[in-house]
Amino acid sequence: MTRPERFRRFLDYFTTAFPEPKTELAYRNPYELIVAVVLSAQCTDKRVNQVMPALLEQFPTAAELGVATADDIFPFIRSVSYPNNKAKHLAGLGKLLLEEFEGEVPSTIEELQRLPGVGRKTANVVVSVIYNQPAMAVDTHVFRVSHRLGLVPKTATTPLAVERALVKYTPQEVIPKAHHWLILHGRYICVARTPKCSICPLTDFCAYYAKVVAPGLAPAAGKPSAKSQL
Repeated sequence: MTRPERFRRFLDYFTTAFPEPKTELAYRNPYELIVAVVLSAQCTDKRVNQVMPALLEQFPTAAELGVATADDIFPFIRSVSYPNNKAKHLAGLGKLLLEEFEGEVPSTIEELQRLPGVGRKTANVVVSVIYNQPAMAVDTHVFRVSHRLGLVPKTATTPLAVERALVKYTPQEVIPKAHHWLILHGRYICVARTPKCSICPLTDFCAYYAKVVAPGLAPAAGKPSAKSQL
């Protein structure tokens, strides 16, 4: 199967079975999303959602966050991964939002990456989710699933290489959704240690399934839809 054919199969399934995917981070505006995404680095969305209400009560906008110190922020995020570094990042992020962006979250990847704690992945998430731009954020789930499905070549060994390979064959208007499809599929079905191939609807073109799970065998027909798992 060619790579364009794999993409067509991937897109056909998800546009039908899961047409409106959304981030699992809870947010109400761009400020809340960027704070949540910074906190979500190497941390679960569930944990981030647990700490966000108290954090936002204390720092509801960039105006409050921009005058806070890392020591002010730390007690509210102590249960997330790397809280010391993230407290410093959020303090710097708030300050820069106030000083250079009038308290508003910028809408370009280049401007976003100037903010402390915001790398390319975080910037891509923000412009994709908030501004519906065709940006593909590559986290560990996207990286793993895209390789297992055979959507990207083995030579794509960095997040940027995977990002470029994915957007090459994904229609621009679908890229923001495809990002969520890959994340959610990796979070609930194509998990890292023991992928749930028995309920996966994509085994008919999955390179991992063909090579590791059922070498030489035709994929089983009639698998249940995985929509309820996402």
